[in-house]
Amino acid sequence: MDILKLATDRENGNESVSDLTWLDSKDAAKYLRRSVNALRILTYRGYIKPRKLGRRLYFRRIELDRMIESSLTY
Repeated sequence: MDILKLATDRENGNESVSDLTWLDSKDAAKYLRRSVNALRILTYRGYIKPRKLGRRLYFRRIELDRMIESSLTY
């Protein structure tokens, strides 16, 4: 998907189901091609905001994509 379309869809409230997919820590780390520990560091530094359900952390795929697009380095 192209960035402009994602931004337009988000403004109009037309996010697709795949954009709203929640990933656990292991899957989010795999999606980012990082270790789970690197994901924890990104979370601790505030680059990614997880949601907590019980003792598990979950991440929205769209938020991971935004972090990648913003080219944050750590």
